[in-house]
Amino acid sequence: MTLNPEKIEKRPGLLRRLYDWTIGWAERPGGTWALFILAFAESSFFPIPPDVLLIALCVGASRKSFRFAGVCALGSVLGGMLGYSIGYWGYDVIGEPIVRLYHGEAVMEKIQGWYETYGFWGTLAAAVTPIPYKVFTIASGVFKFPFVPFLIASIIGRSFRFFLVAGVIYIFGPKVKAIIERYFDWLAWLLLILGVAGFLAIKFLH
Repeated sequence: MTLNPEKIEKRPGLLRRLYDWTIGWAERPGGTWALFILAFAESSFFPIPPDVLLIALCVGASRKSFRFAGVCALGSVLGGMLGYSIGYWGYDVIGEPIVRLYHGEAVMEKIQGWYETYGFWGTLAAAVTPIPYKVFTIASGVFKFPFVPFLIASIIGRSFRFFLVAGVIYIFGPKVKAIIERYFDWLAWLLLILGVAGFLAIKFLH
């Protein structure tokens, strides 16, 4: 039996199927919880950033973009508090293996230097820069940065990041959605390359 090539539908690639599955959460109540949990976990130990799910949810329901950004920021800040606690009370047992996993030893020294030189503004710079947020939160606990300035810096830095993403999608929703869906595979590879480059930069930072 031979199949008519015209009747054979091309199966979407893995990345495309993952994107379609993820964006489907935008219409489900569980999508917001999934975003919160991912943002919380990423701030202290989990390797996958919440941006991908945030973008997918915002694209799927652009009118809810700022709500999703708020949920993401809240989860991230609360997770950052957990990361701070790990660094403050449990670095030897929990924090150090996490930092080593991300080759973050040099980054911790850089964060300490920023804080000693610039105080709160150094902490805010560390929160805004594209270093793994989990390394920043753990380092803040290890070096016993004052908790209130750490919390304020986290709120400002994480909110700026997520609300910026949400704002772009809210304003240019249909156009952004069309671009993402058309060039998704290329964008996914670009994100992967940038992620690897970021880890390499962290590994060789002096």
